[in-house]
Amino acid sequence: MITRIGILGLGGVGGYFGGLLAKAYAETDSIEIVFIARGETQKAVAESGLKIRTDEAEFNVFPSVVSNDPAVIGKLDYLICATKTYDIEESLLSLEKCITLNTIILPLYNGVDATERISVLYPDNEVLQGCVYIVSMIESVGVIKKVGPYEKLFFGSQTAPISRLNALQSIFEKAAIESYLVDAIEETIWEKFIFISSLASATSYLDQNIGEILKTDTSRAVYVELLNEITMIAAVKGLSLPNDIILQSIMKLEKTPHSATSSMHRDLMAGRNFELASLTEFVVNEGVKYEVETPMYNIVLAKLSEAVIKEE
Repeated sequence: MITRIGILGLGGVGGYFGGLLAKAYAETDSIEIVFIARGETQKAVAESGLKIRTDEAEFNVFPSVVSNDPAVIGKLDYLICATKTYDIEESLLSLEKCITLNTIILPLYNGVDATERISVLYPDNEVLQGCVYIVSMIESVGVIKKVGPYEKLFFGSQTAPISRLNALQSIFEKAAIESYLVDAIEETIWEKFIFISSLASATSYLDQNIGEILKTDTSRAVYVELLNEITMIAAVKGLSLPNDIILQSIMKLEKTPHSATSSMHRDLMAGRNFELASLTEFVVNEGVKYEVETPMYNIVLAKLSEAVIKEE
């Protein structure tokens, strides 16, 4: 029986990990990798494959199928979602005919509420929790550039059959994906969220890359204050996070290429829609909900909301 895995979203995350899967299973009959793409991306990948560039290598991959037509995509056993968070509902509803009761959905978004949002759309499906650490981006149409050493993938579930989780972990491992099936997945996702939310908010608000924030005292102070505020929310929510989570986040940032920035900052600079609601506004709303003051997040949200208004 063929296991069919759909990759929804061929950006930095979906393109890179989907590329590794397509490369690993190109010659097998037991696993089929389906890229779900449209427009110029679909055309480029169908004609020339998806190109993956890293600091050390470059390769092209050709999925079994690349389409945005549910009739062509067909029924899926697993669906890995890696679009922007503002596209969750629209993109998943468009695939209703591809999702059966047995389809397991793995969201790999930047926010922490994706599983809940997807479960509203598909209440009878197993929707896992997941996150990744990676610096990767679309370099040009059909080309993904991955920078630096990070490429970890974490996932888990309290309800999904362990046999299906182990099967997915085995698929990842055989594709040379550094993946971890973890029990305390909510805490793992919040650790990532603390890191990416504060980074996205700081880089976008200050209009600076990682190196500029780390070397400038005032910018670093903004970043640390964001870390303090979001960590307090996590503590009040009762999440069991490392006592040194703030220090760990700063150390992760210092190990990240200093010329890099967040995807939200890149989108903002390019004049595209950006994930303000999931990465900044969500924290402000959680602060209100749990009665935790978030003055720096409020300042960031107010400034970046002006950019959204200008776009509209």
